[in-house]
This record gives sequence, structure tokens and C-alpha cells, in this order.
Amino acid sequence: ALFRALFFPTLIGMIFNSALTIIDGVFVGQGVGADGIAAVNIVAPIFMVSTGIGLLFGIGSSVVASIHLARNNAKAARIIMTQAMIVGVLIISAIIVLSLCFTDSLLGILGCSGRLKANATDYLLWLLPGLFFLFLQCVGMMLVRLDGSPRYAMWVQVVAAVVNIVLDWYMIFPLGMGVMGAAMATSIACMVAGLMVLAYFIWFSTTLKFYRLKLSKTSLLLTLRNCGYMARIGFATFLTELAMGVMMLSGNYMFMKMLHEEGVAAFAVACYLFPVVFSISNAVAQSAQPIISFNYGAGQSRRVSKTLRVSVVTAIVCGILISIGLWLSAPAITSMFLSRSETAFSLAVGGLPLFALCAVPFALNIAFIGYYQSIEKAGAAITYTALRGIFILVPSFMLLPVLIGVPGLWLAIPVAETITLAIIVSAYLVVRRRKDYSSRATA
Repeated sequence: ALFRALFFPTLIGMIFNSALTIIDGVFVGQGVGADGIAAVNIVAPIFMVSTGIGLLFGIGSSVVASIHLARNNAKAARIIMTQAMIVGVLIISAIIVLSLCFTDSLLGILGCSGRLKANATDYLLWLLPGLFFLFLQCVGMMLVRLDGSPRYAMWVQVVAAVVNIVLDWYMIFPLGMGVMGAAMATSIACMVAGLMVLAYFIWFSTTLKFYRLKLSKTSLLLTLRNCGYMARIGFATFLTELAMGVMMLSGNYMFMKMLHEEGVAAFAVACYLFPVVFSISNAVAQSAQPIISFNYGAGQSRRVSKTLRVSVVTAIVCGILISIGLWLSAPAITSMFLSRSETAFSLAVGGLPLFALCAVPFALNIAFIGYYQSIEKAGAAITYTALRGIFILVPSFMLLPVLIGVPGLWLAIPVAETITLAIIVSAYLVVRRRKDYSSRATA
């Protein structure tokens, strides 16, 4: 019952949050065309990395704060929250400044072609101001839920999505601002969400509030130590977002190499849909996280195991529904982003059913990684995230197209997720059998 109470508001909020990205794609695709949507996909890894930093501190601070709250130490939880916000804001600010100073070099690293450079530059420069507030939103969502207000967290994401939809339409079509307008709309929507988070903790929170930190050397060292600990716990989630950036970067390079700008535009459709897959899967993990963390801190191992089972079943169901939806509606979904007359349209329609095979293993991987984060086994979470997002994914992108041609481009992600899931389940079952054997031996 508690999982359901957290899951459905979280799921709704996540879906609306992913609408921020999808609406960009729909309006850019219809208002600018394939080159516009390809340019946005080139810049997208920067957005993913920034989101990852927000989730790193969000997951890390919420896990640590949850354990402190389970031990009736509200002051420590407030200190953790404040430290996470301050350090994360400084890191995001550094990313924004560096991106502004080295824009051309950054776009070159991201694989931008000369044909896409103008649109990519416009999108990047106007997206950067929103990253500051995006961080506040990502951290805030975790902590608002931990504070006992999942509905408020949901409305933050809903309001941001509605603002983005309205401004996207107005800036791209009536004002004719193209990808620049799409980036401005996203930045303003992030600003609204970030300000709503700050308003909550200033005026409405019940337990978690900002705590005035000291500026002494001891306090600064404590802040660095605590943030390092939070980063270790949340690093797997950061890697998840980084992996999405690596997925886009690797895919952009390979699609550009084999299918040129039209291929990148087709791949962009899958990348716009991936946040939906991630959001639904992450809603499962985030809903289970505070329950698992609290019961782990309280020593209730049976409740931890029960919550994991519920999250695994929910992940399977969600993954199946996502796959079926993409299989049945690939042409309709693609037509939202691209004109049927464009070459990229037929490429995307042929590829999306193959891409959809990743949904179930991806959802399960995220559920297990969230479980390991919640019981403070950051090493396992980081290892599995690095496997699925980098060390298996990149070789899949490089090798499968060589072995089986264009279908290999679309199957790289499902193959990487499936191999990782097999490793995770095998390791989990081995550990569980050892525990069962030890329990019987001691009995």
C-alpha cells in the first residue's frame, strides 16, 4: 500500500517531466524539420549529464537523510540536504561557465556536423541557463517525497511540463524562433520547477528545511566528506544519466557514419522516447527507495525483500506495456516528430520496434540498481550501471552494425541491457543462495 501511494504520484510526475523533452522534439521536428531535431540530439548529452548530477545529489541526500530520519535525527537530515544543494549548485555553475567559454570545441566533441552547427549552437546557448534550476528540481523531487509530500513533487513536474508545452508552441510557431525558442521554453520551465522546490522548503516543508551551515574549516571539511559519501551512494544514478548521454553520443557518431544527418534525426526519435522509458522505470525505483532505505536503516530485512519483489514485478509490467506500445504505434509516434516525406521517417519507423526490446531489461536493471543504492551497496550499483551504460553499450554500438548492418544500430541498446540483466540476476541469486545456505547451516 505504501509503495502504491508513492508510485502513482511519482509515475505521473515522471511522465509529465519526460514530456518536457518529448514536447521539444515534437515541436522542433514539426517546426524546424529533421535537421532541427538532429541538432537537439547532438546537444542532449549536456542535458543528461546535468540531470545526472541532480539525481546524484538527490538520491545520495535522500538515502542518507532517510536513514537519519529513521534514527530520529532530523537535524542531521537537514544538514545533509543543505550541503547537497550548495555543492551541487557550484558544480552546475562550473559546467555552465565552461560550456559558454568553449562552445565550438564542445559541439565538436559531441559530433556536430557543419550542417547542424548553427542550430546546435542556438539550442545549447539558450539551454544552459535552465540547467541551474534543473538541478534544484532533480534534487528537490527526491527530498520533497522524503518529506512526505509526493503530490507536491508531482505538481512541480506537471506545472513545469505545462509551461514547457505552452512556451514551446508559442516560441516555435507564432514567434518562429526555431530551436532557440525550444531551448528557451525548456529553460523557463526548469526555472519554474526549481523555484517551486525552493518555495516548498522555505514555506511548506514539515521536517526537511534548509540549515544554516558554518563557514569554519571544520564545517567545510564535514561538507566535503558528507557530499563525497552522498556522491558514492548516488553515483550509480549519475552513471545512469551519463550512460544515456554516452548512448546518444555513441549513437550519434554511428548513425552519422552509416546514415548521415537523416540517421541522426531518426535516432533522435528513439532518444526522445527514451526519457519516457527511463521515467517510468525510475518511478518504480524511486518509489521503492525510501521504503527500502527506511526499513534497511530500521533493520527490517523482510520488508526490504518484499519491497524489492514488488518493484521487480512492477518493472516487468511497465516494461511490457512500453514495448507493446512502441511496437503497435511506431508510425504514429514517428509522425509526431517527423514528416512522412522525410527520409528520417522511414528509418525511424523501421528501427523503433527493435529499440523497444530494451524496455523490460532496462526497467529491471534500474529497479535492481535502485535497490543496491538503497541498502548502501554503492559499489554494486555503480558496477552494474557502468556495465549497462558504458562498457557493454559502447562495444555493442561499435560491433553490432558491423556484424548485422543497420539493424545493429537499433539493437545495440537492447543487447547491452539484456546482457547486464543476466549478470545482475545471476549475481543476486548466487548471493541469495549463499545466505540461505548460511541460515540453514546456523539453524
